[in-house]
Amino acid sequence: MGRSVVKSLSSLSLGSERKVKCYNGYFINGYMFHTKEYGHGRKTYNNDVSVKGSTISELKVDYYGRLEEVVEL
Repeated sequence: MGRSVVKSLSSLSLGSERKVKCYNGYFINGYMFHTKEYGHGRKTYNNDVSVKGSTISELKVDYYGRLEEVVEL
């Protein structure tokens, strides 16, 4: 194994970092999304999200929901 592979495996074995950043929203693909709490009481905001998905058996399973929090791990 290469040196960088061993270093990566060593880092993974220590577990995840304990640092988490929280945000009121995020910007992706030209759209801005805010958390439900941040948008409460504002005239306009976007906190509804959807994710298209499928299962191994080709069954279409889409998710629709509200953005409650944005965290960066």
